[in-house]
Amino acid sequence: MAEKVFTVRIEGELAYVALNRPEKRNAINNEVLRAIPEALVEASQAPVRAVVLYGEGQVFSAGIDFSSLASDTGAAGSGGPDLARFRRFVHEAQASLDALERLEKPVIGALHGYVGGLGLELALACDARIAAAGTRLGMPEVRLGLVPDVGGTTRLVRTVGYALAKELIMTARMIDAQEAARIGLVNRVVDAGRHIGAAEELAREIARNAPLAVGLAKRIIDIGHSVDKSTFLELEALAQSSLLVTEDFREGAAAAAQRRDPVFKAR
Repeated sequence: MAEKVFTVRIEGELAYVALNRPEKRNAINNEVLRAIPEALVEASQAPVRAVVLYGEGQVFSAGIDFSSLASDTGAAGSGGPDLARFRRFVHEAQASLDALERLEKPVIGALHGYVGGLGLELALACDARIAAAGTRLGMPEVRLGLVPDVGGTTRLVRTVGYALAKELIMTARMIDAQEAARIGLVNRVVDAGRHIGAAEELAREIARNAPLAVGLAKRIIDIGHSVDKSTFLELEALAQSSLLVTEDFREGAAAAAQRRDPVFKAR
């Protein structure tokens, strides 16, 4: 039986979701993209508070699997690519990464080795990114005559800003982990081999808080980032009004008054 291209392991309050094509440097094909929502359903149905996403083997992900791209998009025939089929492929890929972003649980990307192209687009859909020293990151698409099309331009602009996103995309430059941290592309850099452990530590720190509030805070930030100030403020008020009636809020307030650690139940 073929191994899963994504594996999901539940350990207490955390779910560990791993890209599992180490022999292909975790290159992403249609099978991987289809497996992302399936892995997320498995992780979201479990009683976990946060997700750690990482890659098995030597790298997080080498990006798109060019060996399967032609067959996945109808570009293998002598008549050239089927453009309608290709657009469907892109839309399905975008939807897979959108599903990761919409998960109302924090997702921490643990990055190492190489994070390029579609691999970086996958990492950008996470809520935070921890990179091992020595990791190289970038969007090399224009070197191939293409552009980042699975949220790469969209999320990179939102993460590092307009000017830096233009520079990284138009130069196709690969940068090291320290530079990525300096510009805000990753949250922090840790010693080689420590990326999963450090991502786990951040996930556990977040998991100590009220899960409904964490999930809504994530959605407010993601949605509000691209709307006007008044709409953003209204999102805050609506979310707060729904949290005000939860058991978790009552528990959090009681715990604060009694100077003890709260016990949240996600309800």
